[in-house]
Amino acid sequence: MTLINVLHMNDGDGDSSYATNSFLQEHAIRRALPFLKRTIKGMANHDVFYDGCFMIADLGCSSGMNTLMVASNIIDIVHEACQENNRKAPQFQVCLNDLFANDFNTVFKLLPDFYESLKKDKGENISPCFVSAVPGSFYGRLFPDRSLHFVHSSYSIQWLSQVPEGLEGNKLSIYISKTSPSSVPQAYEKQFHTDFIRFLQLRSEEIVNGGHMVLTLPGRSKVDPTSDDCWSLWDLLTKSLLEMLKEELVRESDINSFNLPFYLPCEDELRNIIQDDGSFSLDNMNAYEVSWDPDDTDYTSINGLKEPSKNIAKKNTAKVIRAITEPLLSSHFGDSIIDVLFRKYEKHLAEHLASKKTKQFTIVISLTKK
Repeated sequence: MTLINVLHMNDGDGDSSYATNSFLQEHAIRRALPFLKRTIKGMANHDVFYDGCFMIADLGCSSGMNTLMVASNIIDIVHEACQENNRKAPQFQVCLNDLFANDFNTVFKLLPDFYESLKKDKGENISPCFVSAVPGSFYGRLFPDRSLHFVHSSYSIQWLSQVPEGLEGNKLSIYISKTSPSSVPQAYEKQFHTDFIRFLQLRSEEIVNGGHMVLTLPGRSKVDPTSDDCWSLWDLLTKSLLEMLKEELVRESDINSFNLPFYLPCEDELRNIIQDDGSFSLDNMNAYEVSWDPDDTDYTSINGLKEPSKNIAKKNTAKVIRAITEPLLSSHFGDSIIDVLFRKYEKHLAEHLASKKTKQFTIVISLTKK
């Protein structure tokens, strides 16, 4: 089965769904709001969106409230900028993009409340807003030439177009680890470079001159791709699979043939790729950390963390990982292992979180089409 058919978050709104377990992503979106506001108000100063319809694309939108929260934030900022400049707000076309298997239906069910909320906040005379879905890979063309004014993407571009080639030596590991041969991080870096260059080139064809992008993605703070902030949580998932291997619940060949199709770049990598491509100018690049536990707002210390809080943290974190990986894992290992796998994973998380909080290094970049 091809990656494009199985790469999606858990659908619906149940206990294991992405919609219910995307607080980490919500925190990242909220932390990026100042950069979003700065970028859009900069566009207002250059008269990019006052006439006609402001075309917005949210790439890798997934499902749940986060998707429409992004759209609402952008519309709020545009209205604020128009008021400050004594201009009439434009109409809005919000294009929600994700792969074909994405749960767009969950998003569509939220639209009546979304439209009603816009009317309540802005009044009955609010400029019309039209929301549509654009299924497909953002590593391919999605929109007509020079049709978009603003592109947003959060926690999506780390997903690759394919599992990198040349990972045969990555035995008993599902991602880059300290035991991986040097060819493994090199293969991941090469695939990300290829994919991100293509992403930039395609968007440069679709965005108007002077249009902008704000991209938020998980990354790493260090050059070393095996550093602890490169999602050490995946090592715990590997550990859980190896435990199941000893219990003969999974096969060694299945572990060896499974590698996660994402990559966590550092800031220098992103900066160099943007410069090499040349389609966009880099306006801003900033970084911040987000806790993997959605109920944790203290990003600095585990001192004083009581046992009930640790139990909640491990369950929350396990649910986040399950929501974003279950379709991939099920397609490769089968549905029958999932519950056992994540029970073991929760146990290993508890051991990990007993001594160390896990934070996700996050990079946000603002780009202008040349």
